[in-house]
Order: sequence, then C-alpha cells, then structure tokens
Amino acid sequence: MQIIDFRMRPPLRGFLNSRIYSAPDNRDRYTRSLGFKPAPSATDQSIDLLLEEMDEAGVSKGVVVGRNTATLGVIENQDIAAIAADYPERFIPVGSVDPTNRRAAVAAIDAAVAMGVKAINLEPGVCSPPLYLDDRRLYPIYAHMEDNKIPVILMGGGGAGPDITYSAPEHIDRMLADFPDLPVIVSHGGWPWVQEILHVAFRRHNLYVSPDMYLPGLPGHAEYVQAANGFLSERFLFATAYPFCPLPAYTKWFLSLPIAEEAMENILSKNALRVLGL
Repeated sequence: MQIIDFRMRPPLRGFLNSRIYSAPDNRDRYTRSLGFKPAPSATDQSIDLLLEEMDEAGVSKGVVVGRNTATLGVIENQDIAAIAADYPERFIPVGSVDPTNRRAAVAAIDAAVAMGVKAINLEPGVCSPPLYLDDRRLYPIYAHMEDNKIPVILMGGGGAGPDITYSAPEHIDRMLADFPDLPVIVSHGGWPWVQEILHVAFRRHNLYVSPDMYLPGLPGHAEYVQAANGFLSERFLFATAYPFCPLPAYTKWFLSLPIAEEAMENILSKNALRVLGL
C-alpha cells in the first residue's frame, strides 16, 4: 500500500535555517509531548537518515511544504523546487507565498507553478499584518488559484496566528462558501476546533482535512477517526508534520487505528494524489 506523507520539512536547504531545525529544543518538546522520541534524522540534520526512515515507515513520497511568513520564516520556492528536482522519486513540491500583497502574491504563485509546484501553502495568520482566512484582501489570490485549478493549503489549526481566533473554523467556512471550486487543505486539521471543522467539511465538499501532528493522543482524536471512517474518507490526508513526528513511529501508530481498509488506502495515498492532480 503506497503511503504519501502530506506535510514534511526535510533537513535540506532553507529548512535548515528555520526554527524547526535551528531551535531543536522547542521542536523536540512538541515531539515528546505527543509521545514520540525525536527522529534521529532531525537531530543529526541528515537527509540520508531521513530517506532510511521513510523506507522503514513505508512512506514512498513526502509533500515538501514551503513557507513565507513574517513570524515563522521563509523557505524559498526555489529551494522547494530544487529539493524535488534532487529527489524526484521521493518528494512532491508545494510552494508558498506572502499573501499580504496580492499582486506580488499572484505573480509569485505563477512563478512557483512554472517551477513545478503542485499546490500553494498560505499561512495568513502568521504574516505581517496577520490576516484571518476569510479576509477580503486574500480573495483575489483565492480567485486566481480557483480559476487556475491550483490547490491551496491553509494553516487553520494549532498556532495559526497571534491568538486562537485565527484558527476558528468560521473563517475557513466563509471562504470555502465563496470559492466552492477551490480545493482547500486545512493543515493541522483545524485543531482544537475538531467538531466544528468536521462540520465545515461535512458542509463544504472542497475541504480536505489533515490533522498531522495534532492527531495522536490529543483531544478530538476519536472524532477525527470517526470522520475518516465515514463521510471524510475521501478527503482526509495522512501527514506527520515531520520533523515534529518521526515517520516510523507515527506511521506504525496510524496504521493501528480502527480505520476500514478502503478508507485507509484513500487516506494514505489516493486522496493526496487526487487533490494534487497527480
């Protein structure tokens, strides 16, 4: 069974300058709080170890997600494209743009797509100024992606902004209603608003849910699994948020969940391939 990890940040290029590698104590605190040990590849910042861990976990491909924010840093789209070019059998590139300037953002999206990225990651709540997901200043960007069939990943859970309201699901619900043909993936799964984001997904058929690091052992776990087994089986995505979660341990835990075989196959790979147009 093919496994695609929908959210990975490998120890390569610009990722090494980001806080997930430059501040390992903070990263490892999250890892241990989820019941895992830090991945050796993350500790050693070794791509060779990561590839070994992917093989051990049975993860054939990882979606490498870029970043362009004032708060959490920048991973250039050129770096994302280069990682995928260097490891074409292992990594799928997703670019990112700063959405605070719509003209520059649209130009950057087109340039990233020309480099081969398969989707665009936006994290408006950690930009400067922070924006809610339904801020009307973002609408020309959403419209451009909808018109050009470019999927968007939105950070709508966890530390999505300066306070918890930036992950409140009413914001993504409103924008989904306004862009019904835009495939939207909510990274961090809308956590901690689990019941609410699942209701949004029930209403809005263009929403994909990826709880990634906010799934194992946290409140709402059972509700995510119930939805993945039912109405959300074709719109739920497997992701580790590596390096926050180690691939072998997380994957082994995920495969033990009480999820039906057909739904599990969708979640592990088919849904990712569909939403990215692969």
